[in-house]
Parts: sequence; C-alpha cells; structure tokens
Amino acid sequence: MNIDRMVMRFAGSMVIISLGLAHYFSPLWLLLALFVGVNLLQASFTGFCPLARILKKLGLQPGSAFPK
Repeated sequence: MNIDRMVMRFAGSMVIISLGLAHYFSPLWLLLALFVGVNLLQASFTGFCPLARILKKLGLQPGSAFPK
C-alpha cells in the first residue's frame, strides 16, 4: 500500500460519508465533500497534501504523486 492509494481511499470515503450524513441529517455536511474536492484540486496543482505528509510519517511508502 502506498501513500497515493491511501489518499484516494481516504478522500473517497470522506465524500461517501459526507453524502450519507447530508442525506440523513443536514445538507451542511456537503461542505465536507466540497472541502475534500478543493483539497484534491489544490494538491493536483501544488503537490502539497497534508494527509500525504501524515502518512509518510507513519511509514507508508511514497507513490508517484507524492514522492517527497
């Protein structure tokens, strides 16, 4: 398992959870999905992802998207 795959799994999980919470509790939970999307977009331009840094410190192997 590398950092790239974990970032994609985490982001996808957060979007699915956000949609479920928005459906059952409050539409304001869609802001979580928006935040995840914006973070993925900025990471694609800048290469900076806070989750990738955390996962690297936890010892996961870097992938091609977050090699540093």
